[in-house]
Amino acid sequence: MTLVAGVVAVQGDVSEHADAIRRAGEAHGEDVTVREIRESGIVPDCDLLLVPGGESTTISRLLHEEGIAPEIVAHVGAGKPMLATCAGLIVASRDAKDDRVETLDLVDVSVDRNAFGRQKDSFEAPLDVEGLDEPFPAVFIRAPVIDEVGDDVEVLATWDDRPVAVRDGPVVATSFHPELTPDVRVHRLAFFADAEAEPITR
Repeated sequence: MTLVAGVVAVQGDVSEHADAIRRAGEAHGEDVTVREIRESGIVPDCDLLLVPGGESTTISRLLHEEGIAPEIVAHVGAGKPMLATCAGLIVASRDAKDDRVETLDLVDVSVDRNAFGRQKDSFEAPLDVEGLDEPFPAVFIRAPVIDEVGDDVEVLATWDDRPVAVRDGPVVATSFHPELTPDVRVHRLAFFADAEAEPITR
């Protein structure tokens, strides 16, 4: 059986996520076909869903203008897995603390946009992630901070005593960019059961 992974492609690291989910599937013994999502009608055919980084106000606006937003909500409501990273976390959150971002309210957290600083303040850090045996090389670029977590949300990782990766039902959301590293364990953690195996993939 081939899994269909949809990558929201209105903006952001589309090709990097597409490559990461293909490699994560291969490491798990699954064939994964990737579809880029720029219009409505594609999400309902997807088994897995990724919402990448970019500019959260632009992503939010286009998701609603193109009719993709309600399809994403239905995908998660059906219990299908989704990975949201950086700006994707902001869009998926309950509260972005910015009226320009119409969030999807899929992850019960509030976020502080760009809290880790501007582009020049980007950094990489070895991150201890719940479910992974070895630290993950997390890349933070204009990263948001999760400053409030709902009761049913599992915190998977923290940095500087602040949550940077969470799971809320079928959604895994991260402040950092897991696709910008050869390590696909976060993608495996979001979509498959054995993320701890093979810490660094080829």
